[in-house]
Amino acid sequence: MSDGDHKLRVLIVTEDDPLYVIKFFEVFFAEYPKDRFDLIGITVDEAFHEPITKTARRMWGFYGPVDFVRVGMRFAMAKLSRRSILTLATNAGVKEVPCTSVNDPGYIERVRAMNPDVIVSVAAPEIFKKGILESARLGCVNIHSGRLPVYRGMMPNFWQLLHEEPCATVTVHEMVEKLDAGGILDTLEVPIRPISQGGDALDRLIVETKRGGARLMISVLDRLRTGSIQATPIDMSEKKYFSFPKPADVKKLRKLGHRML
Repeated sequence: MSDGDHKLRVLIVTEDDPLYVIKFFEVFFAEYPKDRFDLIGITVDEAFHEPITKTARRMWGFYGPVDFVRVGMRFAMAKLSRRSILTLATNAGVKEVPCTSVNDPGYIERVRAMNPDVIVSVAAPEIFKKGILESARLGCVNIHSGRLPVYRGMMPNFWQLLHEEPCATVTVHEMVEKLDAGGILDTLEVPIRPISQGGDALDRLIVETKRGGARLMISVLDRLRTGSIQATPIDMSEKKYFSFPKPADVKKLRKLGHRML
């Protein structure tokens, strides 16, 4: 795929999340090999692409009143600290590439002019369409905190907890027009604390999959750089899709003995 002496030109697309997605970047920016990767830019998009009031209602239904207040306080403190993915990127010398949509023709034209080898999606809040998918020499790769194709969709860590999986599987895969259907480049398993041992917290699991996922992504990108990695096609006959959990799903999770925070 690539010359081993060539610095991999990487463009990152992510969402503005000061609580969880930022955990990925705390590790990624600290540990990526600067002699082998050239981070040519980062696009930090809005989470959910909806009014803040709608997001708040969604989070209220998800967490319930007590945990909603706790998460809200964390969010407020993070905002007050002015520590964000963009500030981490700036401190790492990575320039911002702003956009209103990754599928906007103007953004795609700008990206192509930057000549990226690969575009990395980390919790990007939009579905990538053909134009952006074809904008990098090696294509686009995504990191997903669930085993594919079973845990396609939203909040895979939650669903893996609810279904009493022994591990949460982090998957780095190629991006294609069909959601979560591209070939798998590598995976990582993060053990889930069993209910027999007091259960686990969704909060802990998300943080650990983000941190472990950052190191997995670094490894995958390094192998893409040298052409020493090959994607494994996904068997879509096992595919499932999960939407955002409803309050009844959260109630089931808590009844099992797991926690949200």
